[in-house]
Amino acid sequence: MTTIDVNSLLSQMRRMTAVTELPSAKIDTVGKTAAPSDFGALLKQSLGSVADLQKTAGVQAAAFERGDKGVDLAQVMLSVQKADLGLSTVTQVRNKMVDAYKDIMNMSF
Repeated sequence: MTTIDVNSLLSQMRRMTAVTELPSAKIDTVGKTAAPSDFGALLKQSLGSVADLQKTAGVQAAAFERGDKGVDLAQVMLSVQKADLGLSTVTQVRNKMVDAYKDIMNMSF
């Protein structure tokens, strides 16, 4: 049975959120992004951010393939790598959550 470090999981999700620059995050009076009130909101926000990254990468890649002016290959590659990193992070978080669920379900009372 594996042991899940909740603090490590949460810190990974916070880093993922910070890296993906959430455009929909609320800004408080100090100028820092306000943390979502619960885990579900954080997860939903993270998934939305990853979806936005993938959409942006797809649009930029298609524009580059069409030969549109002003589309830089380096920027396209950076967008694709950000989307890939976001997807792999979300996949790892999902796997950890499934493992935690299995561990909880296998507990005996």
